[in-house]
Amino acid sequence: MKNLFCSLFIIVPFYLFAQDSNYAISSYLEEGIKAPNTHYIGEAWLNPLLRADDDLNYNITKATFKANSTLDWHKHPTPQILIIVEGEGYYQERGKAPIILKTGDVIKCNKDTEHWHSSTKDSLVTYLAIYGGDQPTIWTEVLSQDYYDSVAEKLKN
Repeated sequence: MKNLFCSLFIIVPFYLFAQDSNYAISSYLEEGIKAPNTHYIGEAWLNPLLRADDDLNYNITKATFKANSTLDWHKHPTPQILIIVEGEGYYQERGKAPIILKTGDVIKCNKDTEHWHSSTKDSLVTYLAIYGGDQPTIWTEVLSQDYYDSVAEKLKN
């Protein structure tokens, strides 16, 4: 009987002060949903981790592009930050040379700057995209497979 009371004395406070289950929790580890092939070539998965609301003026989305997948040229009405968390990808702003981004790299794209980003030919890329508000992405030009292939060939050497 004494052991029962001791056990209850220890367990009940944990139950009473346990975390509230009403927290909104998303998982970074989930792959997300397969994106429709509207503005890219290949296969992409999106996981919206945080969405802008009355108190939060930015979004965080985890995106995974399988190898040999690319986005079209686009721009955002706010700055965008890409944090590469796995793999390698290409990145290019209009008028500048394309580069390779690797795990651990962080890049800021200024608002209204036309750019594209993608996985490389041989590696998937997973990144966190941080961008503002609820204004949509502005798609400006289709990125052709030929152009993507030429960037891959140029950066391979």
